[in-house]
Amino acid sequence: MSRLSRLRDRLSTADQPVDGWLLIAALSLLLIGWVMVTSASTEVASSLTGNAWYFSMRHGAFLLVSLAVGALALRVPLAWWKANGPLLLLVGIVLLTLVLVVGREVNGSKRWLSLPGVPFNLQASEIAKLCLIAYLAGYLERFLPQVRREWGAFLRPLVVLGLLGGLLILEPDYGAVVVMTGCVMGMLLMAGAPWGRFLLLMVLVAALGALVAIAEPYRMARLTSFVDPWADQFASGYQLTQALIAFGRGHWLGTGLGNSVQKLFYLPEAHTDFVFAVLAEELGLVGAITVIGLFALLVWRAMAVGRRAELAGLAFAAYASYGIALVIGAQAFINIAVSSGMLPTKGLTLPLLSYGGSSLVVSCIMMALLLRADIETRQALRRARPTAARSGAPDNRKGTQA
Repeated sequence: MSRLSRLRDRLSTADQPVDGWLLIAALSLLLIGWVMVTSASTEVASSLTGNAWYFSMRHGAFLLVSLAVGALALRVPLAWWKANGPLLLLVGIVLLTLVLVVGREVNGSKRWLSLPGVPFNLQASEIAKLCLIAYLAGYLERFLPQVRREWGAFLRPLVVLGLLGGLLILEPDYGAVVVMTGCVMGMLLMAGAPWGRFLLLMVLVAALGALVAIAEPYRMARLTSFVDPWADQFASGYQLTQALIAFGRGHWLGTGLGNSVQKLFYLPEAHTDFVFAVLAEELGLVGAITVIGLFALLVWRAMAVGRRAELAGLAFAAYASYGIALVIGAQAFINIAVSSGMLPTKGLTLPLLSYGGSSLVVSCIMMALLLRADIETRQALRRARPTAARSGAPDNRKGTQA
């Protein structure tokens, strides 16, 4: 056996009850997020509340609640999510509608619901993402052959996406629209839908995106400032220029934890949407690449969970895992790309890291669903092995445990 094979065997989680690498990546990101929210928010918290640890303590409380909710979600069988997918979708639609009627407006957007007795605002779009994944995974399990052959079955999920997207545009929350669109398209692609349909849809989406971009002056300002933020660095390009300054100050190893200058009222939303810029300033290129590597590890293991489930014949677990991987990956990519100037400025939280109760709770539920899918897949494969041994048939699924 070669060294590479021995190393692969030592790192494998095939004989474990759950994918340890997935768990390590998620918990590491949660811990780093709490540390960075604490570091990025002290000055703002002291100015707003007189308590420098205000946001840190709230984030810690959110984290404990999120872990508790995730632990409860881990005990719920995937069969429950599959059976209640349409109901969950209806809940998501109702929440998005309520936001438009009685939602709390912040910075010109209605994205949050204030619930009596709840110490944080509920962001409906985060719940809607989870509901959409549960519904679409069940839909693909029921109508997989039709989705691959018929236009009607292929377009029905897009109609649902159009309804959710329309409600999100009215808030407005264009970042959530992009993430949900990428999730639905990716899940349909993973289900084996023909490539030609996606090419046609890409043309239509690009045309619609261009129309939406030029419909409002502030959207065009964001696009033009993204191309050259320094041309108007004190107006439309302010956030991006301040974020780029943070990246530039970080160098290789950063200025040190707690030593960020940009968080001192220069960089808006330093502990929420732009927490990655503060991380890059304080922990440098090494810290930024480490976090990106943890997200890549999480998405890779989530895709691996989905692949094992698909090979084991557990279609709902497979497509739910693919959907969660796509949402986490897309949202992390967009947030990091916005912070580093690769994409136009857009308010979108960094999953598992940014400050915010709704995002943390939903992210932990998604991690619990991934772990549940992995556990049920491993149990199904273990049950299948004795059956294959008794029948004398070769166990073709043995390799899926890697």
